[in-house]
Amino acid sequence: MCQRCFWATGVTELETVYHDQEWGRPQKDDRVLFEFLILEAAQAGLSWRTVLEKREGYRRHYFDFDPEKVARISTESAEAMLLDPAIIRNRRKVESSIENARIFLQIQQEHGSFAQFIWQFVDYQPRQNHVTDYRDIPAETEQSKAMSKALKKLGMRFVGPTICYAFMQAVGMVNDHETSCTAFSACSAGGAQFSLD
Repeated sequence: MCQRCFWATGVTELETVYHDQEWGRPQKDDRVLFEFLILEAAQAGLSWRTVLEKREGYRRHYFDFDPEKVARISTESAEAMLLDPAIIRNRRKVESSIENARIFLQIQQEHGSFAQFIWQFVDYQPRQNHVTDYRDIPAETEQSKAMSKALKKLGMRFVGPTICYAFMQAVGMVNDHETSCTAFSACSAGGAQFSLD
């Protein structure tokens, strides 16, 4: 029987597949990073299952998470999105995601890629946390606080330290799989081979 992290045990197939195939895998593709920036912000105050169930709706409305197209979403289109139950219909989250896309593009222009900017908060190398008990996983860290402060300074919203840490976990900036989880080794190996080059 496959051993998984506590949070991925006894859950839906959607969550299991996400845990097994995505969570904690180091990502440097800007479109993937943008997707998780949007989804983690959308999740604030809700369950991750809710976000996963609406992920296809987000892919449709957010042009498969193309930041250039998201940055150009009109007020009229945003209003239409808020009528569609395929996404989380929170006006502040939708409006901030469009503004965040514009800032995302500015970061890309200034740093060459969003990956180059965001990975600086872990010194460009995934952190291997060797978690043995999920209850020891923090909600935020000094690194996520620094990331949050930097993104907020640039004008992004829904990027508090807790959201930033969830983002870091999702895109493999930190490996918070429990050491007993079968995905821990795969993410560790991916981290060891990781390079932005």
